[in-house]
Amino acid sequence: MSVASPFLLPPERPTSHGPEDIYYDFNDGARVLLPEGQWHVTIIDDESGNTLFSCDSGAGWVTSTKKYYVRFRIQVFRLGELSPIVNEVMVLKDKDVLILFPTGTLGDLIGWFHYAERFRMLHQCNLECVMGQEIIDLLAPQYPEIKFSTSVSIMTRSPYASYRVGLFFGGDVNRQPIDFRKVGFHRNAGYILGVDPREEPPRLKLNSERQIAEPYVCIATQSTSQAKYWNNGHGWAEVVEHLKTLGYRVLCIDRHARYGKGFVWNHIPYGAEDFTGNIPLQERVDLLRHATFFIGLGSGLSWLAWAAGIPVVLISGFSLPASEFYTPWRVFNSHGCNGCWDDINIDFDHTDFFWCPRHKGTERQYECTRLITGQQVKNMTLQLHKSLS
Repeated sequence: MSVASPFLLPPERPTSHGPEDIYYDFNDGARVLLPEGQWHVTIIDDESGNTLFSCDSGAGWVTSTKKYYVRFRIQVFRLGELSPIVNEVMVLKDKDVLILFPTGTLGDLIGWFHYAERFRMLHQCNLECVMGQEIIDLLAPQYPEIKFSTSVSIMTRSPYASYRVGLFFGGDVNRQPIDFRKVGFHRNAGYILGVDPREEPPRLKLNSERQIAEPYVCIATQSTSQAKYWNNGHGWAEVVEHLKTLGYRVLCIDRHARYGKGFVWNHIPYGAEDFTGNIPLQERVDLLRHATFFIGLGSGLSWLAWAAGIPVVLISGFSLPASEFYTPWRVFNSHGCNGCWDDINIDFDHTDFFWCPRHKGTERQYECTRLITGQQVKNMTLQLHKSLS
């Protein structure tokens, strides 16, 4: 999970040219650019009929504060007249639309992308999605109806509407209708785009041939912040040994065999086979697809395993269980501090690798996962193993 990276700005001038040299569009909310004159502008939520903004104006800009999907109606009147010169309801059918995603993130995009496809199907628009090339390579072959581009290769230069999908902190309800910490960060994309918020994995290419004959389990132990790690010093070694007694090879598929900052470095668990490396995501999917199950954290490879359609044992304490995709094999310990990620009174600090907002520097730091024992995870994996036998 990560904060939204800076997004491209919308076009300098609205892309629709109306009567009287008035320009308007729905890029980053409703936007109107007025020429010289005396005008009255109204922005309406056309679904509810609520007037969101109404003002008299001379030449210049009028924009909505709400930047997420609203079926806006823009009305522009000559001051003192009753009939609007512009009376535009946002209808996206056959229109060019951009959805912009942050780059440098895996789990977020896996969790968010299907909402973009729902949006395209609902509105029957010409959709282009902007994201990192690594994710494009994974998703684009499965979605021929959508254009994909990076921030430097955008094809749609004059979109009728555009939306930014991300995580917006500080109680921001202008770029998202509900604080994402109340609904689960992946479902936030559904609310931003105004579509069914129920989670669903994206389509992936899942027809690879099995390359490893023996039964195996994939694990991923690394993350981007120490709070997301399983901070029980014995846990992973116990689980790896346990899985081997059940007859599994244990493959660690993290990008990094060791990762950390300063004096704290997290290493591949003792006894796991080193399948780490910066390799194409499709190769990771090909390996995951034939794993019996996956064990990981609230981070990107857990989401990739979910999308690959295999059972996922997800270990997390800094987030609450509803924060990620549903899995019956979610491991959570309620006997200590937990859920700081989902606390609407706390903003995650992406610059602090050792972020622990309630107990940093005390003996209780990271107790949300320190109290998750090897025994607890072994019991969960044993239940899963038996259910698959």
